[in-house]
Amino acid sequence: MEFTIKTADPAKLKAATLVLGAFADGRLPAPSAIVDAASEGRITRLLKHGDLEGKAGATLLLHELPGIHAERVLLVGLGKAEEFTDKAYRDALAAAAKALAGSPGRDAVVALADVELDGRALPWRLQQAARILADGAYRFDALKSDKDKKGGKARGAKKLCLLVGDKVSAELDRAVQQGHAVAAGMALAKDLGNLPGNLCTPTHLADTAAALGKQYKFGVEVLERADMEKLGMGALLSVAHGSHQPPKFIVMEYKGARAKAKPIVLVGKGITFDTGGISLKPAAEMDEMKFDMCGAASVLGTFKAVAQMGLPINLVGLVPATENMPGGGATKPGDVVTAMSGQTIEVLNTDAEGRLILCDALTYAERFKPDCVIDIATLTGACVVALGKIPSGLLANDDELAAELLRRGTESGDRAWQLPLWDEYQELLKSNFADMGNIGGRYAGTITAACFLSRFTKAYKWAHLDIAGTAWVSGEAKGATGRPVPLLAEFLIGRSRAKAV
Repeated sequence: MEFTIKTADPAKLKAATLVLGAFADGRLPAPSAIVDAASEGRITRLLKHGDLEGKAGATLLLHELPGIHAERVLLVGLGKAEEFTDKAYRDALAAAAKALAGSPGRDAVVALADVELDGRALPWRLQQAARILADGAYRFDALKSDKDKKGGKARGAKKLCLLVGDKVSAELDRAVQQGHAVAAGMALAKDLGNLPGNLCTPTHLADTAAALGKQYKFGVEVLERADMEKLGMGALLSVAHGSHQPPKFIVMEYKGARAKAKPIVLVGKGITFDTGGISLKPAAEMDEMKFDMCGAASVLGTFKAVAQMGLPINLVGLVPATENMPGGGATKPGDVVTAMSGQTIEVLNTDAEGRLILCDALTYAERFKPDCVIDIATLTGACVVALGKIPSGLLANDDELAAELLRRGTESGDRAWQLPLWDEYQELLKSNFADMGNIGGRYAGTITAACFLSRFTKAYKWAHLDIAGTAWVSGEAKGATGRPVPLLAEFLIGRSRAKAV
């Protein structure tokens, strides 16, 4: 998708579609008011007749509006003016994106970014607009046999002009570029998540990382099974025992800051298919366990976004990747394995495998002397029970890091919610036969999983994002969401700004 920014009279712009906003009480933002005047009050009359619903995100398509050069006008509801919030703004953008994606018009002028929003400056509004509009055009049809057949006319706007009242500046251009880059990172994360397990293998993740490194000129190293054995990654390798697919440990290094600047390390869970192992999952909806590598996908997507933005930071990505399969060589419940840190783990449930691959990656992260480490994982069904599918779960050993992530989640609309990481929960991980068990019983499953990981993160500031509820959606709209790429990208943009001050 191609974005431009322009300051112009919206009524005089030629385009297939002109996107305008309107409040529930009939109030019109400046661009809409200009078009209304040019059309001799046509929009005002339609609003008085109730043609547009009052809620944010409602749409009304108008054809050949008199006095307007655009072929059609898409009117988008902004909700009540006194309740115009970040969410209402995003809902309006998402509705516009959906309508434009299905439109026969190949270009559009979008005037929603110029709507005033308390506490949100124009650069923020433009960044959000670029991201949401680009993300709304995402489609996954790579595996459909008729995707390339000539049938009907292609639909969807590919060129978008974002209309602003201010003079176009480098800051505004940068905001749009950042939003577009985040959407590109989300698209990569979605593509990887949506691929089936027979195609998105650990090797495919490694190849994707290598291709990104070549495209954006950052370092990529892939450790093989023998390398992991030498490092003593017994926890990770215990998960890989049942699979015919070779495990991979992917290391990515993006160097955008001075060499001595401490890197931020992102660790992504890369279980490319999770059967549960010997502790086999129920058959119903097991197909969705192809999404168990969405933590890894979000790290790869974030690397793409960061590299495309050219952020002046140092960033390391670690992706432990394997399948979790049953088989004659698979780890059994009750087996004891030794992690890279030297700690021993009684594997009470082989379906609690994500923490086993992450703990070795978290130990490996120490060698980079990181500023902080963030792991991202579809880790526990308990998180979905606790928080639903709206926020990601957040736990951390550093309150300032947690607060920063929560703030960036709010700014990006990719929210998280913090859960406690109290020492009392550690008692639930006791084992009679090893240093710890890999599960803590039926209660507080999200917290005890994070408590397990915390035992491998004592050398640095660390945060854990449990994205089991937010990485994908089920049902008719089944598919990966690309989360938490927006949160991570906003966090890294914020860190890059802080370093520049």
